[in-house]
Amino acid sequence: MILLEILSTMLLAAGALFIVSGAVGLLRFPDFYTRIHATGITDSAGAGLILCGLLLRTTTWEAGVRLLIIMLFLVVTGPTATHLLAHAARRDGVPVWRKGDSRR
Repeated sequence: MILLEILSTMLLAAGALFIVSGAVGLLRFPDFYTRIHATGITDSAGAGLILCGLLLRTTTWEAGVRLLIIMLFLVVTGPTATHLLAHAARRDGVPVWRKGDSRR
């Protein structure tokens, strides 16, 4: 039982670290494309790790099924939304940052 608590805590902490690193990337990266890349990757990974950590702490199977459904929803919608944002930005002419350009 204590092993599950330790593993759950490690997964929750790793998920929180991923989400914080995505927030830092959102603030520090120079343009739209690199910002959505940072948030898209870390959002999916962070949420997945947090949900796995919560899954280890559930006591009923109903809660576990709900967490798995949420995880499936996030795995499908997160990358799809990021791709659609990048595609729409490219179509609308949002320029790609080049080394030496000012931050946008």
